[in-house]
Amino acid sequence: MANHKATKKDARQAAKRRERNRYYGKTTRNAIRDLKAAETTEAASKFSSVESMIDKLAKRGVIHRNKAANLKSKLAKRLNAAKAA
Repeated sequence: MANHKATKKDARQAAKRRERNRYYGKTTRNAIRDLKAAETTEAASKFSSVESMIDKLAKRGVIHRNKAANLKSKLAKRLNAAKAA
């Protein structure tokens, strides 16, 4: 456990950031799951908001930017395949 005043504060801040990052990550994962389960017309409208959520996670450093690109690519590919079918 931290002993100095500054390290105690840093531990509090880290815990707060960790909870916030977990919330954003889980919310985005749920949105991706809902997008995958949605019908083609719904999915097209939800795609831009989910894409934005993924970009924000990458910007905040919750996920790596390459992972964000891979996620968006897979979702776009899935959406385009559903539209074609």
